[in-house]
Amino acid sequence: MTDAAALPGQPRGTVVSGPATARAVNVLAPNPSAMTLDGTNTWLVSEPDSDLAVVVDPGPLHEGHLREVVATAEKAGKRIALTVLTHGHPDHAEGAARFAELTGTRVRALDPALRLGDEGLGAGDVITVGGLEMRVVPTPGHTADSLCFHLPADRAVLTGDTVLGRGTTVVAHPDGRLGEYLESLRRLRSLTVDDGVRTVLPGHGPVLDDAQGAVEYYLAHRAARLAQVETAVENGFRTPSEVVAHVYADVDRSLWPAAEWSVRAQLEYLREHGLIPDGGEIV
Repeated sequence: MTDAAALPGQPRGTVVSGPATARAVNVLAPNPSAMTLDGTNTWLVSEPDSDLAVVVDPGPLHEGHLREVVATAEKAGKRIALTVLTHGHPDHAEGAARFAELTGTRVRALDPALRLGDEGLGAGDVITVGGLEMRVVPTPGHTADSLCFHLPADRAVLTGDTVLGRGTTVVAHPDGRLGEYLESLRRLRSLTVDDGVRTVLPGHGPVLDDAQGAVEYYLAHRAARLAQVETAVENGFRTPSEVVAHVYADVDRSLWPAAEWSVRAQLEYLREHGLIPDGGEIV
């Protein structure tokens, strides 16, 4: 068995519901799959001595899970005062409207279509609830509306799908764009270097205790995949599906459709930078 400390980001291992930092508690949704790993991590965030909490990503429309999130807060003597979304994919956001009914909360998100209430989220916003400070970090790339949330007091960042606790994430083309994703990863790396962020609280998979190592691994992985895709095109692989079969041959075939989204994003990036021909079958 591989030592977790030797893996990128130093994952804690088994994904479980419960406290992850002084301010963040995970409630694991029962929706495991190849794409969602162990399931969606719904984060309950609050100051230790406050009776108010924020929920990040209520998760899928699963009544039992949504009620478990409420019950977890109540057991801790807290009332949920706000719901926020890292992005709009159903495994993170589908349950938000029902959760708002259960809790009487607003839902804040970057995408206006996902909001319940007048307030959205954007660069420079700081969420303050019950003494909690949570800073909004725009991180487009996985999707156009992806956000992360920086918890300075815990030296932690909630990353949604921008950085996962295991494996790497998909650039969900055409909504997701590789250039934006690379810039978002650099922004997260700056948080680890300049702001002392040490811990990644991901949307899926285990908590990572080496945030800088995780982000640097992601950047290196993206650079390697991009070089592989460029080489594949040079060697005559002409369509995204052909490139996937060649470059992602070591990946479970059930993940190839998702890998094709990333390949399309990589091909678009390479065309934009003049590294492969524009037009033809390379779309």
